[in-house]
Amino acid sequence: MPRLGVNIDHVATIRQARRGREPDPVWAAVLAELGGADGITVHLREDRRHIQDRDVRVLRETVRCRLNLEAAIEPEMVRLALTTRPDQVTFVPERRQEVTTEGGLDVLAEQVRAAEAVTRCHEAGLSVSMFIDPSIEQVEASARLGVAAVELHTGRYADASEGADRARELEALAIASKRAVALGLALHAGHGLNYENVGAVARLPGMAELNIGHSIVSRAVMVGMERAVQEMKAAILVAVAR
Repeated sequence: MPRLGVNIDHVATIRQARRGREPDPVWAAVLAELGGADGITVHLREDRRHIQDRDVRVLRETVRCRLNLEAAIEPEMVRLALTTRPDQVTFVPERRQEVTTEGGLDVLAEQVRAAEAVTRCHEAGLSVSMFIDPSIEQVEASARLGVAAVELHTGRYADASEGADRARELEALAIASKRAVALGLALHAGHGLNYENVGAVARLPGMAELNIGHSIVSRAVMVGMERAVQEMKAAILVAVAR
């Protein structure tokens, strides 16, 4: 069964709406772990729109499962990763104008900067994953960097209509997944996954980790974080048991 990484960015989004102290994403991480989360994921953006530096520092001290830090391949963000020392650094694309991450990092176009960022992390003993679109070219480019894992962007699959469109996007994920596994990369996936669409992605051969945030936090507003995480774990378990 794939590990479940719970992304708590949107807890911080609610807090930053009033620039106050609540809700505290650190407390959300505690509840997520109590609900069975295998990992906690946070995206420290350059504009600090939700997660703050303090959050990452305190999470590093308090999270007992895996801490996954998403960050851009910018020198400042790499320095922060080296200082914080998460269990995994996932390099992602970032645009100031976007509401949420719109696609995977173009490793082919950013190979020089990506290689520099990955090398610095590897020299510090940090495990690295690349958040990429589900294409063989991006998988292979990531593998050449020597990273441990790739996380396939599932946004197009999640946004696709039921039927032929979604089947086409799932097939793209399956092809990229197969190539990643063949190259010895750990296979992760995330973005836009929810309680209804997670099953097919969870069943992809070799899937090791799913990172899910918005859907779990949205559910947590209604039923609490522990229960929301438990329900997502149950959905994944049912899917892979089929």
